Amino acid sequence: MKINYLDAFSDNYIWIMESEGKIAIVDPGDAKRIHEYIRKTGYVLTDVLITHHHWDHTGGLEEVIEEYKCQAYGPSGGHIKGITKPLHDNENFTILDRYKFRAFSAPGHTNDQLSYFCGDTDKPILFSGDTLFYAGCGRLFEGTPEDMLFSMDRYKELPSDTLVYCGHEYTESNLKFAMTVEPHNEEILKALKEVQKSRSINKPSLPSRIDIELKINPFMRCRESSVIKAAEKYSKRKLDNTAEILGEIRNWKDNF
Repeated sequence: MKINYLDAFSDNYIWIMESEGKIAIVDPGDAKRIHEYIRKTGYVLTDVLITHHHWDHTGGLEEVIEEYKCQAYGPSGGHIKGITKPLHDNENFTILDRYKFRAFSAPGHTNDQLSYFCGDTDKPILFSGDTLFYAGCGRLFEGTPEDMLFSMDRYKELPSDTLVYCGHEYTESNLKFAMTVEPHNEEILKALKEVQKSRSINKPSLPSRIDIELKINPFMRCRESSVIKAAEKYSKRKLDNTAEILGEIRNWKDNF
């Protein structure tokens, strides 16, 4: 499998999985970009994966389904028009005739958010939508700090070499914030330099990897003493549990 991408809107990525003349796409916010890609390549679209209900991830779904008669996997509940294969937590499914994925609930950004993991590729891959970003996490629009902590802990259970494909190009600003939380973390500085080099030539910063996130992502490091101290300094109070720590770090990021 080859993974490609399309830019959409100001900072979205539409991920494309290519195999033997067929493609599957993740979060078709803009149908026009997909039409252009298919006309250019001649590939056959067979599967769509939806991570959550926000318009910049679903806006092109109904048009794509109508045009290409493909299957659409996504959150159950009936609230996303166009989904033909609703999925629940820890449900398995197969795309492109051979690649087995596991959908799992990853709330926090939204209540319906699913992430998709596949271990059938050369390196395991994860499509994390807007829950886990490179060096960050999504805003808590619907979920709670407890929800987001639950999701971060689920990601920690994945193989350390899992490649992480998220929904937006937020990496540089996320790393600058992470440096503010942990100014003595050399791994963050190293990642920031690498990302700035990629972005300077208009290359995506993604994918990340789970082992990288464990070293640099403050939302996955909320049990580290350095992050705890930073959260308590920001909030000017003693924090009683890990979810509170994550919540304060998220509030800090919202106002960064």
